[in-house]
Amino acid sequence: MTKWKEGLSGIALAAAMLGAITTTALADAGELHIYNWTDYTSDEMIKKFEAETGIKVTIDTYDSNETALAKLSSGAAGYDVMIISNDFVPIFVKQKLFQEVDAGAMPNFKNVDPKWQHRPWDPDAKYTVPWVWGTTSYSVDTAVYKGPTDSLKPLFDPPAELKGKVGMFGSPTEVMSLALVYLGKDQCNSNPADLKELDALLETQKPFVKVYNSDGIVERQVAGETVMHEQWSGKALATRQQKPTVKYVYPKEGVVGWMDNVAVPTTAPNVDNARKFLNFLMDPENIALQQKYTGYQSAIAGSNKYLAADIGGSPEFNPPADLKISFAPSCDEKAIRAYDRIWTNLRQ
Repeated sequence: MTKWKEGLSGIALAAAMLGAITTTALADAGELHIYNWTDYTSDEMIKKFEAETGIKVTIDTYDSNETALAKLSSGAAGYDVMIISNDFVPIFVKQKLFQEVDAGAMPNFKNVDPKWQHRPWDPDAKYTVPWVWGTTSYSVDTAVYKGPTDSLKPLFDPPAELKGKVGMFGSPTEVMSLALVYLGKDQCNSNPADLKELDALLETQKPFVKVYNSDGIVERQVAGETVMHEQWSGKALATRQQKPTVKYVYPKEGVVGWMDNVAVPTTAPNVDNARKFLNFLMDPENIALQQKYTGYQSAIAGSNKYLAADIGGSPEFNPPADLKISFAPSCDEKAIRAYDRIWTNLRQ
């Protein structure tokens, strides 16, 4: 009996030592610094990644693609992973702000839906893996605004009752992309006549706009500070869950489509950990946690089966089959300069 107890104690001691070694190994697995949009990272997903890898994750946030570009262009370092929209990926690549990670050769790349494996902004998957994708339109509180909601017209040419009750994004490219859809004009537009029309439209809308801000949209609409707001589909779902009278509009002119992508900055200090995170995201069960948190679609096949019906079956998650979705391309310097001029004048 004594020997058995001694043997058991030895086993327990060995197990404890093994546990200590494992814990130490996990503690030494390093760090991962993520740079992402505000309120756009699933805590549940991050905890799962940390538990599986022992890598400690920290997150810093930004409010627009332009802000992120300006920060990295100015020499900011220390980020291992960042999430950026499709139209900005070529800009970051051209400025050598992203490094090649050969995402297409990662083990879990096989889970990417074939239609998203050769994305126009990264056709060979050298730099990025998909995060989530969705649409941009606007949401409106139908308990307050009783007018038609089949067009972008109420957003860009609001009725008098909405003066000071409209919200727009704080990102110039996103505001102008949707405005160009309303006008029926090409994206990345540098045509002088079209730009003049775009400028006039936004100047006419300006007195009705309470705020140009991409943060806090849900909170403002739930509180009634804005009645109508330019909005992403997933955030519209989050708003409706708190305020059932809010509707996400699928206008007859169409919407802007976008996909956010995960990349590794050139200055990343923890490249191996970044690669592990990218591969982790291409597992259907893992990216579903991000979908659950944000309400957006995924490019990873099989992820939707992990979603509850209130997300996967929601109208915000399922655009009409005949909806025109325009994925904005990366604009050339001429268009970008023109947009900057319009935006600068608008915000004065």
